[in-house]
Amino acid sequence: MTLIKSISGIRGTIGGRAGEGLNPLDIVKFTSAYAAFIRRKSGAAGSNKIVVGRDARISGEMVKDVVCGTLLGMGFDVVDIGLASTPTTELAVVMENACGGIILTASHNPKQWNALKLLNHQGEFLTAADGDAVLQMAESGDFVYAGIEHIGHYREDSTYNEKHVEKVLALDLVDREAIRSAGFRVAIDCVNSVGGIILPMLLERLGVRHVEKLYCDPTGDFRHNPEPLEKNLGDIMGLMKNNVADVAFVVDPDVDRLAMICENGQMYGEEYTLVTVADYVLKHTPGNTVSNLSSTRALSDVTARYGGHYYASAVGEVNVVQKMKEVGAVIGGEGNGGIIYPPCHYGRDALVGIALFLSHLAHEGKKVSELRATYPDYCIAKNRIDLTPGIDVDAILLKVKDVFRGERINDVDGVKIDFADKWVHLRKSNTEPIIRVYSEASTWEAADRLGKEVMDIVHAMAKE
Repeated sequence: MTLIKSISGIRGTIGGRAGEGLNPLDIVKFTSAYAAFIRRKSGAAGSNKIVVGRDARISGEMVKDVVCGTLLGMGFDVVDIGLASTPTTELAVVMENACGGIILTASHNPKQWNALKLLNHQGEFLTAADGDAVLQMAESGDFVYAGIEHIGHYREDSTYNEKHVEKVLALDLVDREAIRSAGFRVAIDCVNSVGGIILPMLLERLGVRHVEKLYCDPTGDFRHNPEPLEKNLGDIMGLMKNNVADVAFVVDPDVDRLAMICENGQMYGEEYTLVTVADYVLKHTPGNTVSNLSSTRALSDVTARYGGHYYASAVGEVNVVQKMKEVGAVIGGEGNGGIIYPPCHYGRDALVGIALFLSHLAHEGKKVSELRATYPDYCIAKNRIDLTPGIDVDAILLKVKDVFRGERINDVDGVKIDFADKWVHLRKSNTEPIIRVYSEASTWEAADRLGKEVMDIVHAMAKE
């Protein structure tokens, strides 16, 4: 059993003793702390509503009942939007003028996991400081339940999937007529979660000619590992090799990540979801872009084509959003297939990614594989260094920074070393004694070799 408490929320496996997983007693404690935090943050004049949405996990109904009951007991009115994606729930917070929201999803984790993802009144994830305050309140039990006269009210609202689709369709750069005229055939793999509800709705409204559905029944019994990586997507890649569609879209259980597969069954590359959509956006609205430090350099290259400036943020959606607001970015996101497009909202949204990508594809008139070939080709290798407890990771990263002091260094999140034609990024885990090592070069072999060379240096330092 596992329970992980972090600023981004509370996640854990279902089952076991209290304190060992995400179980009813733990859910009550952390939901109560969040509600108390929101009450203090918003004050008496603030909204009294909190939105709750969930993915299709088997444990979702149980977790939802506990969360909603706890919020009512804390004196909040609950708007339960039912089976809904993470971006749908984020939008619902704003549309409801709520003071917060809780998304019940463990994102790409397997089915035995669930989580409470915590939102502020803007439908955005809590900052590091706010998240830490919630954890401290949970630890101390610093919350008080409402008396009988102040228990909250409960309301179900199943309209937000439709409202989300309407919001995407209304975006200026979503060209429904061009998509309809192109007569696209699209395949989707929604890993038996909420994507199976909302993606067909979106694609039909966009005018897609035919949709081939794979694993769209939202049972929560995921038919494959739900992280949308090539090693997990053999079924839909095989399907695409039979010429069933022009493009395939794959989402994770909460629909904030988007992976794509070309018409020939080859992966488009999750790093290039953001790159491609940014190309389309920048072509119509030149400006700045943002991604995290572990994302491909190709976004910087594409941004430069249009005279914009690329900025890198620390890893984590909340950090990307903060940097986007700071530099006025017209688009941003993360290299794991996360698209953040401010005209819709400041959250990763696969629906926005699909609509903008199909608009771009329709305008370009190319096959998906041909479109992919128009972008700079980089490869990322992902490694990790396991360290014994007690090793001073911060001290090691300082030494690495000194070794490579002649190169361009970014230390806002670990240490990233930028060479002329490649880069390597080292950052420590917040939950275990490891250093994550991501490296990028023109080939996977070169990227892996760079990562391993730096790892050898770290291993030598750890022995000193």
